[in-house]
Amino acid sequence: MKKYAMETVVGIFVAIGLLCVGYLTVKLGDVGFLEGDQYRILANFSSVSGLRAGSTVQMYGINVGRVDKLSMDSQQQRAQVEMLVRKDIKIYEDAIASIKTEGLIGDRYVSIDPGGMGEPLKPGDSIVQTQSPVDVGDLISKYAFGDVKKEEPQKK
Repeated sequence: MKKYAMETVVGIFVAIGLLCVGYLTVKLGDVGFLEGDQYRILANFSSVSGLRAGSTVQMYGINVGRVDKLSMDSQQQRAQVEMLVRKDIKIYEDAIASIKTEGLIGDRYVSIDPGGMGEPLKPGDSIVQTQSPVDVGDLISKYAFGDVKKEEPQKK
């Protein structure tokens, strides 16, 4: 009888440990099973270079969501970004989404200026105004090969 009591205690301990590991995996991995506390919005960009699924979505420098999926919009011939944003965050019709870089050569993320005019976006709606990322390599090559024009000071 004592043997079964010890096995039961060990079994309960292992089950609790597995539940804790599972909970931490979901919380630290930002995995949502039912997307109950988030809603989906879309944005179309001419380029999404460097952005990937799982990248953060920020507003005022605060993480408010994540990029869920990158795909092609064949009708508009643009890259489509699907984002999951917290339900308590209001984004309006005149919002602007731009792809930015953390630091000089860091990861890319989507920055949203939420706007304030018009109606709030509903799940599945699109942000119309977007800004694609600046390609630092292009800027450096233009500067190195002299394609950047310097403004001449005007004489009075």
